[in-house]
Amino acid sequence: MRKRIIKVAFSILGIGIGYTFFPLVWELIGIGDDRWLNNWAVNILLGILLISLIGLVLVDPLDKLCGRIEVNFIQQKPEVVLSTIISVVVGLIIAVLVSLLFTHSQLFLLNTIIPIVLVIIFGYVGFVIGKERFLDFRRVFSFKGKNNDKKNEEKEQLLERRAGENFYKYKLIDTNILIDGRIYDLAKSGFLEGVLMVPNFVLNELQYIADSSDHIKRVRGRRGLDILNKLQTENVIPIQMTDQDFEEIKEVDSKLVRLAKELDAVIITNDYNLNKVSQFQNVKVLNLNNLAKSLKPRVIPGEKLQVQVIKNGSARQQGVAYLDDGTMIVVEDGRYYINKVIEVEVTSALQTDAGRMIFAKPTHSRRELKEKFEEHQGKDRSDR
Repeated sequence: MRKRIIKVAFSILGIGIGYTFFPLVWELIGIGDDRWLNNWAVNILLGILLISLIGLVLVDPLDKLCGRIEVNFIQQKPEVVLSTIISVVVGLIIAVLVSLLFTHSQLFLLNTIIPIVLVIIFGYVGFVIGKERFLDFRRVFSFKGKNNDKKNEEKEQLLERRAGENFYKYKLIDTNILIDGRIYDLAKSGFLEGVLMVPNFVLNELQYIADSSDHIKRVRGRRGLDILNKLQTENVIPIQMTDQDFEEIKEVDSKLVRLAKELDAVIITNDYNLNKVSQFQNVKVLNLNNLAKSLKPRVIPGEKLQVQVIKNGSARQQGVAYLDDGTMIVVEDGRYYINKVIEVEVTSALQTDAGRMIFAKPTHSRRELKEKFEEHQGKDRSDR
């Protein structure tokens, strides 16, 4: 939508340029009397064509600039926005009043360039003053009595302090993180701050999965929709929707990375590939798998655990067991204890990209060897 508005603005600008300046161009060339070229319809068409060619280069940068300005204004308080607008208008009025001193000058620099420079300078100064000195304006126009306590003033200043630029960031969530469901528990715990933003193209993909003919995909899609509805209805964390889309990009993950770059947002995901692509493009990512991995309980060598051996391992005579949190345990000689609950002693642990692996050996084997050794010694004594 924003790009269309920019293109319409360029077209209107082209109409004005064509109608105003192209007759002068024909006069300079020497064909001002040619009615086939020097007429308002041709001039307007040429003006639109010229500005459209320029717009091919400028539309995308202007779109990004407008997007950042929108995000910046959305993040500000309404009173800050109002004070900024008033301050800019006052700055522009001052610039116009000062420019009146140079309007009657015969020098091109004084009557044309200087007024433009003054408008830019005073407009920028008004913007900075209105945005950065809002609290001072409140104090100037407040009618509080002189008997206010100094402590209350300090408290007000403390509560009204500006947060840093990196404090308020949108959190973009992808389809996988909604299907996963842990985002609800994380948001409910209060460790997740800011605003969750759900793009429409993510919601469309989730709806497509929920309408799939495959039973497993359909259940996963509906689970994602249920999690999103719980987040919104229970007001666990502020949620916003955005219809900003990138029609030239087909993949949802690529659209998500592009949107995060434009909004300076953070992506929350558990997708390994999306995590790597985002990091490569300097987009900050919060990966729930990494968070869960860092919160896993630690085990140390020598610690004893009760586990159930599930299956054979990759090496000879190894068995595989799992902790409640999904951590894999490789048990030496574990193939002899499949489907049995045994006590194992941790020997070492290994951290990999896929997760953590624990190596252990059964304590039963030691006890059996000890019992056999003691039984053998007892037989020897009886023979003697």
